[in-house]
Amino acid sequence: MPTHSDENKARFRSLVTEAPGVEVKPMFGSVGAFVNGQMYAGLFGEALGVKLSPADTAELAAIPGTGPFGPAERPMGGWTSLPAAMSDDDAAAWFERALTYVATLPPKASKSRRK
Repeated sequence: MPTHSDENKARFRSLVTEAPGVEVKPMFGSVGAFVNGQMYAGLFGEALGVKLSPADTAELAAIPGTGPFGPAERPMGGWTSLPAAMSDDDAAAWFERALTYVATLPPKASKSRRK
């Protein structure tokens, strides 16, 4: 697992918009941003990733430096990494687009706990 520095986590949190239903949760030693239980942005090592509509995914993929998000041997389907050199303003705009898209998806049903 790649390391997640406190600076990376702080940058990630600074890109997440405060909005109804939005929360940042710890995930595997890192963090993810969720809306209505669905993750829309994540941090994997130093990589920022977003889940976008197909049209937005195609637009982001045309920017040099983007790529798959998650472990190289098993990237997350439907997710794209933002270019490492992308400005915070541009990254925040992509986070917002991801939030807008994922907020249209059905809320994720919570799993019942096994006893």
